[in-house]
Amino acid sequence: MKFEGTASYVATDDLKLAVNAAITLQRPLLVKGEPGTGKTMLAEQLAESLGAKLITWHIKSTTKAHQGLYEYDAVSRLRDSQLGEQKVHDIRNYIKKGKLWEAFESDQRAILLIDEIDKADIEFPNDLLQELDKMEFYVYETNETIKAKHRPIIIITSNNEKELPDAFLRRCFFHYIAFPDRDTMKKIVEVHFPGIRNELVAEAMDIFFDVRKVPGLKKKPSTSELVDWLKLLMADEIGAEVLRERDPTKAIPPMAGALVKNEQDVMLLERLAFMTRRQNR
Repeated sequence: MKFEGTASYVATDDLKLAVNAAITLQRPLLVKGEPGTGKTMLAEQLAESLGAKLITWHIKSTTKAHQGLYEYDAVSRLRDSQLGEQKVHDIRNYIKKGKLWEAFESDQRAILLIDEIDKADIEFPNDLLQELDKMEFYVYETNETIKAKHRPIIIITSNNEKELPDAFLRRCFFHYIAFPDRDTMKKIVEVHFPGIRNELVAEAMDIFFDVRKVPGLKKKPSTSELVDWLKLLMADEIGAEVLRERDPTKAIPPMAGALVKNEQDVMLLERLAFMTRRQNR
């Protein structure tokens, strides 16, 4: 099983090497990088490439590790016992399988995406150490051990919002998705917009990378935001000549709401434009 990228996902050689190394080592692949660099999409495209089932576990700040294994609904069982329901005698009727359980019992090797693990409590990764290492867990209510039929390929994403425990990191293969360079970005754009005019792409990327270089920017625009911006430019038939001839003293480029996502950055660009106008007088 080798990952070589797909027609709709531009994977660098380093990323392909990392994915295949994690598969060979049978370790979870921990992927970090700026938001919008394709971390989540990697799991989706890996599943497509290998023809495997994708199981996604989106992590929130309130998510607990045991929810990935199973949850026991004691309240429903108590209510059903008061109502005299027959199913109350089988405790399995009140156990909800989690995403890890689903991946473990899959008849074919699955891709398990644990998305944005850094959103959860700091103890969350450590609480999964045993399960990810041994590929099994114990269900106390039914007195049984659930073992993986086929070891899933595990992709774990992080936006680096908090540090992950060393014990957890030791069990992972790590890869940082660097922000795409200009050539890679052009390939990504061509995947999304086949046949797009080279002049428009060139002018748009000049502006895009210039905005990213602005000192003090709170949120730099990402790959996905460039794609959205280009889509808007084409929808409104804003050509390369409009971008090329735009007034450099204007605060922000046309349709920049797709690129700049908070008021602090808008104000920063406006201040820079004001300074440029004064210098040009």
